[in-house]
Amino acid sequence: MNLSTTYLGLNLRSPLVVSASPLSETIDNIKRMEAAGAGAVVLYSLFEEQLRLERDALFHYLEAGTESHAEALTYFPQPSEYRIGPEGYLEHIRKAKAAVDIPIIASLNGTSLGGWTQFAREIEQAGADALELNIYYIPTDPNLTSEQVEQTYIDILKAVKESVRIPVAVKLSPFFSSFANMARRLEEAGADGLVLFNRFYQPDIDLEALEVKTNVLLSTPQALRLPLTWIGLLYGRIHVSLAATSGVHTAEDALKLLMVGADVTMMASVLLQRGIEHLREIETGMRRWLEEHEYESVAQLKGSMSQINSDNPSAFERAQYMRAISSYPAQL
Repeated sequence: MNLSTTYLGLNLRSPLVVSASPLSETIDNIKRMEAAGAGAVVLYSLFEEQLRLERDALFHYLEAGTESHAEALTYFPQPSEYRIGPEGYLEHIRKAKAAVDIPIIASLNGTSLGGWTQFAREIEQAGADALELNIYYIPTDPNLTSEQVEQTYIDILKAVKESVRIPVAVKLSPFFSSFANMARRLEEAGADGLVLFNRFYQPDIDLEALEVKTNVLLSTPQALRLPLTWIGLLYGRIHVSLAATSGVHTAEDALKLLMVGADVTMMASVLLQRGIEHLREIETGMRRWLEEHEYESVAQLKGSMSQINSDNPSAFERAQYMRAISSYPAQL
């Protein structure tokens, strides 16, 4: 059974890719990912803020002047909560590349144009096979137009592409008024791939302490529907690699996403919950299903259920929405 695929121009032995998470902070874990069947590993993200200021300097400036407001000291992360800084990140790439044979994809997380985008060149020089650009951007200025927001993504991508020769994927949220158009614009701006979708981590309220708190929720299988829909719609209409992330927990999840056109399926939440070795279980389940249904390769499966290849294209659009709503049984 041939599970190989191509992503960002890279030949992968499997479409199962470990997405950015704390799991990739140690070389031993990355080795375990390779042994368990991962086709590639996306390293944990290096943040724009870490590149703009050294960790200790950042803490100093954040702390300065806050003594009169006790709660202000808890608003920003403490230095110990940041992962290793820029130089450590580059060394981690070098060590990972020396330790495993599968592709290592670096991850940059930022929101604005600036010197941090130039760090992409150093990531390339450290040996990363590709770069995932995670533009974690929540526009809150009511005077900012949708056109300006979208242009920020384009400008950041272009700045990074001018710095490197390795392939660059853009990890996106679904919150665009015309997502298909945005995907096309990113393709035209030079993106080698799109990673769908980023999940914004939203704050919660502690009712006893009466304060805003962070609340990281791992994905559930229900989150699969959004990337499945949009990859199914985009496949064959734009010509970049498509990666599905969020909600991939089982072999069945991975197979569905490949069917609608994903080149790879990324996962982290389920590995945080069940361990890195769960990758092996997912691969075994994929092989079993493919053999039972007489498929010889992942390539034979890919895109077979996308909108462009579907016998019922309306299943991805409004007609299916109306049918689903009208057919749901009423509860008395």
